[in-house]
Amino acid sequence: MRPDRRATAALILLCAAVFLDSMDLSLMGVALPAIGADLALPEGTLQWLMSGYAVAYGGFLLLGGRLADLLGRRRMFLASLAVFAAASLAGGLLSDGPLLVATRVVKGVAAALTAPAALSLITTTFAEGPRRNRALGVYALAGATGYSAGLIASGLLTEVSWRLVFFLPVPVALLVLAAAPKVIPAGRATGPRTGFDTAGAGAVTGGVLLLVYALTETSWPAGVAALALLGAFVAIERHRRNPLVPLDVLRSRRLASANLAALAWACATIGWQYPSTSCTCRACSGTRRWTPGWGSSPWAWPSSSPPTWPDG
Repeated sequence: MRPDRRATAALILLCAAVFLDSMDLSLMGVALPAIGADLALPEGTLQWLMSGYAVAYGGFLLLGGRLADLLGRRRMFLASLAVFAAASLAGGLLSDGPLLVATRVVKGVAAALTAPAALSLITTTFAEGPRRNRALGVYALAGATGYSAGLIASGLLTEVSWRLVFFLPVPVALLVLAAAPKVIPAGRATGPRTGFDTAGAGAVTGGVLLLVYALTETSWPAGVAALALLGAFVAIERHRRNPLVPLDVLRSRRLASANLAALAWACATIGWQYPSTSCTCRACSGTRRWTPGWGSSPWAWPSSSPPTWPDG
């Protein structure tokens, strides 16, 4: 296979993976009432089918990037995608509420390990310049489109069975796993084998997990513990020779502005999903289950508008 075709094939597979990660974030939306009715689950458990994925994804994303550097990008990508597929299959077969939530948490962790590895593979597959810019734009578009598609697919699949919502990612993930070793170069681990910032990784991961838990459950003790762990993370990073996050990068105004914009976007576009779809499902009771998904999807379409790429 010619190098340019191989790179294009690799980009398609990496985009398929991030498409699955993003789609799974919204895929539960319309299926929740059907799951609750079938398994007699309270709303407190139902919301964790969505929150568990998001909490685990956010909590382990930073650690996932570091592990990809240490253990190898392709190796981490394939291993985490295999775990994602296995957890999806298990979720479709289970009928116990806490176990369903556990599969969603596992999928969130797997997605957090897949995403940074995939992004790093793009930067090593495409040389710096217009081709890499276009590849990154297509990658971002695949993630945004996956979120929108999840809202629609959730309703269409739930019309048949809510279990299909869990099964949907399995065949796609298996296809990517089968094809990826043929087109994605193995590469080598780039991080040092010694000096891994275990304390920093544990502090930031635990802090983010507790912070999101505190916000979703209105738990003041969890919030205080989260702030303590995040403060400890900052203190640890200041004294590490190989920090997980070099604190100097946070002094960049451009980077800080981008992070604030991303936070505002996430709060505006993701936070509404659970209450919006729940209210829409109640309002549309007696109609087709795909109606709420189609009704909610316009809110997500702006996030999947095509990016613009510089020519030089």
